[in-house]
Amino acid sequence: MLLFFTLGLLIHFVFFASIFDIYFTSPLVHGMTPQFTPLPPPARRLVLFVADGLRADTLYELDENGTSRAPFIRNIIMHEGSWGVSHTRVPTESRPGHVALIAGFYEDVSAVAKGWKENPVEFDSLFNESKYTWSWGSPDILPMFAKGASGDHVYTYSYDAKREDFGAQDATKLDTWVFDNVKDFFHHARNNQSLFSKISEEKIVFFLHLLGIDTNGHAHRPSSRDYKDNIKKVDDGVKEIVSMFNHFYGNDGKTTFIFTSDHGMTDWGSHGAGHPSETLTPLVTWGAGINYPQRVSAQQFDDSFLKEWRLENWKRLDVNQADIAPLMTSLIGVPFPLNSVGILPVDYLNNTDLFKAESMFTNAVQILEQFKVKMTQKKEVTLPFLFTPFKLLSDSKQFNILRKARSYIKHRKFDEVVSLCKELIHLALKGLSYYHTYDRFFLGINVVIGFVGWISYASLLIIKSHSNLIKGVSKEVKKPSHLLPCSFVAIGILVAFFLLIQACPWTYYVYGLLPVPIWYAVLREFQVIQDLVTSLLTYPLSHFVGYLLVFTLGIEVLVLSFFYRHMLTAGLTAFAVWPFLTRLWTRAKVTSLSWAFFSVLLAVFPLMPVVGRKPDISLVMGAGLLVLLLSLCVVTSLMKRKDSFRKEELLVHLLQVLSTVLSMYVVYSTQSSLLRKQGLPLMNQIISWATLASSLVVPLLSSLAVFQRLFSILLSLMSTYLLLSTGYEAVFPLVLSCLMFVWINIEQETLQQSGVCCKQKLTSIQFSYNTDITQFRQLYLDDIRRAFFLVFFLVTAFFGTGNIASINSFDLASVYCFLTVFSPFMMGALMMWKILIPFVLVMCAFEAVQLTTQLSSKSLFLIVLVISDIMALHFFFLVKDYGSWLDIGTSISHYVIVMSMTIFLVFLNGLAQLLTTKKLRLCGKPKSHFM
Repeated sequence: MLLFFTLGLLIHFVFFASIFDIYFTSPLVHGMTPQFTPLPPPARRLVLFVADGLRADTLYELDENGTSRAPFIRNIIMHEGSWGVSHTRVPTESRPGHVALIAGFYEDVSAVAKGWKENPVEFDSLFNESKYTWSWGSPDILPMFAKGASGDHVYTYSYDAKREDFGAQDATKLDTWVFDNVKDFFHHARNNQSLFSKISEEKIVFFLHLLGIDTNGHAHRPSSRDYKDNIKKVDDGVKEIVSMFNHFYGNDGKTTFIFTSDHGMTDWGSHGAGHPSETLTPLVTWGAGINYPQRVSAQQFDDSFLKEWRLENWKRLDVNQADIAPLMTSLIGVPFPLNSVGILPVDYLNNTDLFKAESMFTNAVQILEQFKVKMTQKKEVTLPFLFTPFKLLSDSKQFNILRKARSYIKHRKFDEVVSLCKELIHLALKGLSYYHTYDRFFLGINVVIGFVGWISYASLLIIKSHSNLIKGVSKEVKKPSHLLPCSFVAIGILVAFFLLIQACPWTYYVYGLLPVPIWYAVLREFQVIQDLVTSLLTYPLSHFVGYLLVFTLGIEVLVLSFFYRHMLTAGLTAFAVWPFLTRLWTRAKVTSLSWAFFSVLLAVFPLMPVVGRKPDISLVMGAGLLVLLLSLCVVTSLMKRKDSFRKEELLVHLLQVLSTVLSMYVVYSTQSSLLRKQGLPLMNQIISWATLASSLVVPLLSSLAVFQRLFSILLSLMSTYLLLSTGYEAVFPLVLSCLMFVWINIEQETLQQSGVCCKQKLTSIQFSYNTDITQFRQLYLDDIRRAFFLVFFLVTAFFGTGNIASINSFDLASVYCFLTVFSPFMMGALMMWKILIPFVLVMCAFEAVQLTTQLSSKSLFLIVLVISDIMALHFFFLVKDYGSWLDIGTSISHYVIVMSMTIFLVFLNGLAQLLTTKKLRLCGKPKSHFM
């Protein structure tokens, strides 16, 4: 069985990784020839301001007094330059956003997990193509464009990473540092002949990365005064830098300025997904080669922003984020980045029609080069009779479009050139997408076959080893045939040979060969399948169809809960009614009423707003007081039973109560310190980490009695959970744990009602690692309900705490008791543990359910895996890479969450067993505990 779970874990890792190989792989190809416009550019130098985390609406809108937060930028929009909205893509994180801006292509979704500091793949960029680039800003962003750049011409100046503190000093100082260092740089250049000559060259870039707005947004939210004041500080800083550039270069009119952002931010201070507040960023351009403002009487857009911003009369020119890279390259006359998929927004250019036509032609040829390389690569590794070319852009059509475009340029039909080149670009991009996703159907089919095979095998294993379903069916023992293994070996060899001659990546071998052993294992159990069919034929058809419909309805409710959290409320309400529809109500009225009460109470949480929208520390304090009150009641109750409560256990409970009090103090003290912008106190940080470290050890000191051990686990984990809470979610584990305790009791009642076993007192049952295997029973139909309850409670444990199936639902303020200096992976790990704490509580209760109902943990766990995998298969079919970026991001999140939950279940099952069955003693030798 251990081998089965190990293999199952590996298979699920493969299924988890498959989503990125099938839908989101790196779009980069290499081997293209650099392309640049053969006409003199309008600018000698370009200054790029990137205000990290700046939303378009917050910059463009007027404040409550009717004045702009960025008067200099607004003046540019009205009198000097062109403006619009830059539409970003998922994931809306700093690294992919800057790559799109500066290199002109969109990284695959998995890039968000590859880190910020270095390039996971080599790519070309505006900086690389420039003669010199100087950049100032965050140490998380600048190095990724310097590393890998050809030659030694990209210079970076960054502050210490410790400055990126969400809790300490005013974050606007990050931007002030950038502006001050740029000024010092130019002051130094006046006295340094070598540097002066470099910055007097043409084709140079100055990049100012401004992180203060993003930091203030995370720390205080975009609606805060800090965030909005930071915009004013940036506006003032940009004004000073522009004035300095004009003065330094003698107002030569050869400098282009571009002001934009890498991504936006949600109202609750996060980003990463596809909400419009994250994908809509500002773009303001002015200077050499840029069009002056265009007054218009009316504009047609799908939104109402123009009226809200009071910019209806100034022409708004929207672009995709990757379009900014070709705009910048054409302005200073450097080659287009080789991997750019941006389309030059010619409406931004103030130049001759010939220049616009030639630039657009260059843009089309550059993207067509990528299409040709991609097609050649795919053709070389595909068997000739299997290769299907992209029919909309044949070689003859490419030649005809390019020839016609050249002819139009010769005859000065420049508008026709632009429209023809745009048509060619759109066809080339479609072709790139076609070849990029060429193997998607093949890979998807293999994964689905593997998925279905795994679910089938797990189901057969349950039926064969853990149920009585086929026990009464007569079986003839047949000698194993050699035909089956030989057939599957032959199939495996054929698949491997097919992949080998096409020079496929090693991951293709995994996806192609994985279904072979899985289905071999399924068909080896042919006798079980045959007996199962025989057994099912004896069941009344109406009963079978009824059970199937109920099971399907349960699965669909779970799937729908990922889209609509209130489906969990409906499910929990149905759970509340369940005892009253059975004989449980007559046998155990108090237990049934308790079940109904806590089910309804828990059903309220999925209706609550998402965590982070409105933080309220008073609710966290209230949750802590409830924990203390519950602890007092429980300890008093246990002390009355002197026979089972020792001083050592009392000491453990007092230690946990003290830990809860300390957690409450740390939460309150940290919040007060951050509001005063004094940072995270060191003592608070030490207490927080110590509480976290001890939370998995202290429960092991408590009694192995079911109730006492579960209560000890709750107290320890609640201390940590309080430190990670910002609002009402702090109460959730308490309500969930109360329902779990009632669940343990009610499952005892249902088992006694069915006559399977006699009821034991919960106080007399103890957890034990060495459980007598003869006490285990076979599975019954009602055990499927128990497994479904577990999955439902696990899904509720995720969504009930205010999370949504999206990257942006996680609030960084949750980790401020542990650290405030930006550390994406450490912060991510802490937020992951916050999510897992309710999972651990449910799994520990599940251990008790298995113990009290005399079920093998393996048998019930197998049913849980089957239910989870059916859900995962649902979401695999629902993943998409088209439509709105909100839909794309959500579909990815759904699959990732449900697959992560399935994988984590294996680890959580082991952790729950460790927490419930292991016993440590403060002194002396540990005693053995048996049931």
